[in-house]
Amino acid sequence: MTFDSTRRFGHGFFGVMVFVFAWNATPAAAQIHFQLLKQEVIESRVRSYKGSDFDREAELKKLFAESGCKPEQLSEQAVKSKQPPNVMCTLPGATDDVILVGAHFDHVDAGDGVVDNWSSASLLPSLLFSVRQEPRQHTFVFVGFMGEEQQLVGSGYYADHLSKEQREHIKAMVNMDTLGLGPTEVWVTHADDVLVRYLNGTAKALQLPLSAVNVDEVGTTDSESFARYKIPRITIHTLTQGTLTILHSPRDRLDKIKMADYYDSYRLIAAYLAALDKFLGEKPAQPAAAGGEAAKAPAQ
Repeated sequence: MTFDSTRRFGHGFFGVMVFVFAWNATPAAAQIHFQLLKQEVIESRVRSYKGSDFDREAELKKLFAESGCKPEQLSEQAVKSKQPPNVMCTLPGATDDVILVGAHFDHVDAGDGVVDNWSSASLLPSLLFSVRQEPRQHTFVFVGFMGEEQQLVGSGYYADHLSKEQREHIKAMVNMDTLGLGPTEVWVTHADDVLVRYLNGTAKALQLPLSAVNVDEVGTTDSESFARYKIPRITIHTLTQGTLTILHSPRDRLDKIKMADYYDSYRLIAAYLAALDKFLGEKPAQPAAAGGEAAKAPAQ
């Protein structure tokens, strides 16, 4: 997460997961199928962080390939000279409508950049694995963004260089930032209401924790590059007032990741993507989380 400190405030899998949604107040329900990797695989991937952003981009490509991204589905987008590119895996669906899933892989010099943001970037290939096992209506595009810590340069370049038609096909931009610090949270005030409702419904269906923690006064993140084009977006994170000081500090290390909570976030997001593919376009009945806690940058 781009943090403004001057402001106040073996490829084993677990198996096929099946759960039932009844978004509308009718007896009809639908089953969602997806697969989960074992927790030890998820943990090994977050432990695979590298020191340089070039090495992180290379590791991300390797993990995509291990998760089933075919060579013709894997691509790079050069953004700035002498810096790593954006890296993408495109998983075709039955339609050209797109669910875009993103996380930045770059990090600041302070700390190891595991929380911010290898925790999220290393989940991209695992989420690809989770949704690729079943037929999909939407085309999924998984993007590792470079340069988020440089005023969102990677995601900004990606969004700006889409054609008007390509932007119109993006039905959801799901952004992940700073996962693993605790239970899953959502930035409600900067999220599409329908996307929040689906996330809330997914958490309830799986009986997983989800809370609203707004970070308006803390900084920004890659989802905001898509807001100016009115692309529905949502950011999933785990920041609180108590963990905010870990960001951009020597404390951003692997030992700050709470592995049980981190795996729960993976389970929730994998189910959420499967639910979006199935239901996006319908009107969910559950209310979105309202208000929420607001994290603030510490006083200087």
